[in-house]
Amino acid sequence: MRIIAGSLGGLTFESPRSHKTHPMSEKMRGALFNSLGDISGLTVFDAYGGSGAIGLEAFSRGASKVLITEIDYLATKIISDNIKKLGVEESVTLVRANAASYSVKNPLNKFSIVICDPPYDDIVHNQILQLGSSVEKDGLLVLSLPPEYKSYVLDGFELIQQKKYGDATLVFQRKI
Repeated sequence: MRIIAGSLGGLTFESPRSHKTHPMSEKMRGALFNSLGDISGLTVFDAYGGSGAIGLEAFSRGASKVLITEIDYLATKIISDNIKKLGVEESVTLVRANAASYSVKNPLNKFSIVICDPPYDDIVHNQILQLGSSVEKDGLLVLSLPPEYKSYVLDGFELIQQKKYGDATLVFQRKI
């Protein structure tokens, strides 16, 4: 895999070879970050790390701080190696944890953007609800969902946009 754009643009990194993760395609990541626009100086929470691609791309495109959570041991090992390989340890933090549990245990940690790309075969509505509490006021919650999944807007959020991209739908919500 590779970073698409920004300060690390073109650099490559590893991805777990496991059925437990489904890295967001380069095309989808491009669409996601093109929709977000300039994220310089913002904080980003990549809630379902997988390969770390979303968090690493966010940092490359100017996010000041990035938190990546991932529960799978092999995936966290690979993400950790990628963070070291790319030399971004100062700004990208990896925590081996369930994303929603992390959110519950760290209620004061708020982010400009929370990106949720959960495993499509195990989407847990209550976890996504919990992750909404990690979004700061006027911040964004971005959901990547399978196209057949009925998307929804969390209480206290407004729908900004929803776009289908073949094998996924991106849902952008702003916390009000």
